[in-house]
Amino acid sequence: MTVNKQERDYNVNPFIVIWEVTRACALKCLHCRAEAQYKADPRQLTLAEGKRLIDEIAAMDRPLFVFTGGDPLMRQDLFELAKYASEEQGLPVSMTPSATPKVTYEAICKAKEAGLSRWAFSLDGSTADIHDHFRGTRGSFDQTMKGIAYLQEQQIPLQVNTTVSRYNVDDLPAIAEKVKELGVVLWSVFFLVPTGRGMEADMISPEQHEAVMMWLCQIQRMMPYGVKATEAPHYRRVFMQQQKREQLEGRKHAGEEIAGCIDRGASMGKHADMLGRAPKGVNDGDGFVFISHTGDVYPSGFLPIACGNVRERPLADIYQHSPIMQQLRDKSLLKGKCGICRFKHICGGSRARAYALTGDYLESDPYCAYIPSLN
Repeated sequence: MTVNKQERDYNVNPFIVIWEVTRACALKCLHCRAEAQYKADPRQLTLAEGKRLIDEIAAMDRPLFVFTGGDPLMRQDLFELAKYASEEQGLPVSMTPSATPKVTYEAICKAKEAGLSRWAFSLDGSTADIHDHFRGTRGSFDQTMKGIAYLQEQQIPLQVNTTVSRYNVDDLPAIAEKVKELGVVLWSVFFLVPTGRGMEADMISPEQHEAVMMWLCQIQRMMPYGVKATEAPHYRRVFMQQQKREQLEGRKHAGEEIAGCIDRGASMGKHADMLGRAPKGVNDGDGFVFISHTGDVYPSGFLPIACGNVRERPLADIYQHSPIMQQLRDKSLLKGKCGICRFKHICGGSRARAYALTGDYLESDPYCAYIPSLN
């Protein structure tokens, strides 16, 4: 099933909904947004509440739906919830389990039986030393490779998530090659937001952000997988600037190819992507919504300002009518250089990073190197 959301109005329905089904996780990742714990919170949504939430999500024009955590596999009813979402409500379902001994061949088979559209693993280094340091657990890299082998055998599409930090920025080319070897559908490159366990000291500089995005423009065209940047909406701006440069150099067709790659998420020759990609930019609270394990609704998992709780109000009501959500979708309210930037309607800067570093989710993204007045 390929998702086509060309007509989606982000003021009404999100493109993607992420539900943190549990905070429980066996890993101790340096950057963990959730500050995960070893045991489940007794206040987490019940099975019945989870199914009711899934009903509400499906009613919002069936967005992409992701189970995350913590570690989703720490929740015993995970596959029942996944099957309900996929078979009963027709949602395209993905999940992001942690690479622990819970990733068994049996678990992979259950995921396939439940109708999972994609499985996402994190890979934060091309070697065990780099990855395991970032994940805070020795053996995590080997466990990831074992799980990927199971996924390949069951032919479940694989997404790889990589969080860029000072620990692995020089390793990104090697990770890109590793992702190619693994036959991945999509490489989702996360740009660190200092929330949870994430620290500003672990982030790369604004100039490095820009350089990595320029490099990703090339990787997008070179590799057989799609490339997505998370908490880096300025990646679309970088793409457009690259397109303009190539047009000025007389390489119009090359520029058209770049635009096509980012809008479609994949071009001819890329691995089939069952879930499709957003037809326009997604940002915190603008096409994106996150539900915590206790039902609190946030613009994203990286922007920890609760806008309501699904135990008290329907998800659609919170997403559409929360003053915070509405402000995040109104680009005329942006401050600083984001407010005057001509790319603000396709970018808008990371609202989560602006909040984490300034305390104001409408301020400029401090880690964007672009200066509008000089371009």
